[in-house]
Amino acid sequence: MSSFPPFLNPDALSWRFVSKRNWAPVFHASIPGFAQSPLISLPLLAQELGVGSIHVKNESSRLDLPAFKILGASWAIARVYGEKLGIPDSELTFSKIKEKAHLSGISLLVAATDGNHGRAVARMAMYLGCKSEIFIPFGVSPEAIAAIKSEGADVHATNSSYDFAVDRAREFAESIPGAVLIQDTSWEGYEEIPQWIVEGYQTLCAEIDEQMGEQSVDLAVIPVGVGSLAHAVVAHYRGASASHPVLVSVEPTVAACLLESLHKNVRTSVDTSPTIMAGLNCGTPSEAAWPLLRAGISASVAVDDQECAQSVRELNANGVDSGPCGGATLAGLRTLLSDEGARKQLGISSTSHVVLINTEGFQANPLPKEYS
Repeated sequence: MSSFPPFLNPDALSWRFVSKRNWAPVFHASIPGFAQSPLISLPLLAQELGVGSIHVKNESSRLDLPAFKILGASWAIARVYGEKLGIPDSELTFSKIKEKAHLSGISLLVAATDGNHGRAVARMAMYLGCKSEIFIPFGVSPEAIAAIKSEGADVHATNSSYDFAVDRAREFAESIPGAVLIQDTSWEGYEEIPQWIVEGYQTLCAEIDEQMGEQSVDLAVIPVGVGSLAHAVVAHYRGASASHPVLVSVEPTVAACLLESLHKNVRTSVDTSPTIMAGLNCGTPSEAAWPLLRAGISASVAVDDQECAQSVRELNANGVDSGPCGGATLAGLRTLLSDEGARKQLGISSTSHVVLINTEGFQANPLPKEYS
């Protein structure tokens, strides 16, 4: 369990990131059935918490999957196929890849997952006519395992940590000709595919900016596992976006690897324990994400399962389909805003516009009975 208090870095607001043109939104628009996920306003909650507005970017149904992960998995897999087929990233479309997939030499997609990433990889494998093998750590719900299998994947339970499942997936992929590892965390020598996953996630940030219209985002709250989504959000809002908000990361107290790393100012691994926030139960920040998170995250907090479950119930009561990983954002916001010193240091006021990134629906990871 994390022994660290919230981390504050007000200087992150002035840090900037230079990025290249991202073609992921163009590719996503080519996928049949693709549409923007909704941005839901919660005015009563904003009034209660003393801010100007609260909007929830609701990723509970993205391409008929109950989480945002298909954005990253689909773009990374498209880039892999594009390289094999000689298609530039600026010309990638879903139909073009599907038509030529059999010429790529790819026969198997492999991933480790707490649930949603693996299901997204398996869905893409099914679309493209190849097999998928998914490795899972302890603590993944039976419902999540069944959902991965429903996409045609073979699932391997490791009964150990997320980091161990990643190692197993990597070893397995390296042993099979025609296999490609599609992993949403990076390490030395494995940076390209995780970076493409990050690029894919940025589509949701571009949508937020469009949906907010003339209102700028003043504060965004991001759930963190290995930090790939947070990497995407930092890259976007410290880079191309006209908004440069306070960025707040939220983790489970039992897997707060980013919070501990920020306090120590060095990328740190932590021992983890089971949590209802299964998709955030990761012990080591992504190597590629860490430099951007260290520089660009304004605040980092950890929440426990009781706080998260209460937030899930509250979001669902307000018409937002949320599972624990998404509900963690509201719990984290409450933790941060309860600290008047943090409000002052970060410039959060009664006119601030807040966005919570709800990364999964209740279907993806239902609350256990004891928390319902």
